[in-house]
Amino acid sequence: MTEPTSSALKRRRRQLLRKMPPLDAVLRGSLIERYKRCGNPNCKCAEGPGHGPKYYLSVSYSGRSPQMDYVPQAEHAQVCEHLANYAQVREILEEISEINHELLRRREPL
Repeated sequence: MTEPTSSALKRRRRQLLRKMPPLDAVLRGSLIERYKRCGNPNCKCAEGPGHGPKYYLSVSYSGRSPQMDYVPQAEHAQVCEHLANYAQVREILEEISEINHELLRRREPL
């Protein structure tokens, strides 16, 4: 298997940059789905899974406890999209970094 040429690596890097989602539409964290019981013994939630689903965004920070924020149902789809965008940005940045590392290893201009 042959290694890609430096020009092919640079072309791939340009393609990756075009695939980047808008950076103002990224969100780091995890979406947690929860069901809660209201405490009323006559409510259907007393026997079932609970009221919900309710969604919470969990974000971890170094040296601190994770922060949980309620996500209103109306915002759920947008939050999911922003989380997916963040994962895509990380994936693209990782591949771009690998390309740049290979170009540097070859002593090619970045």
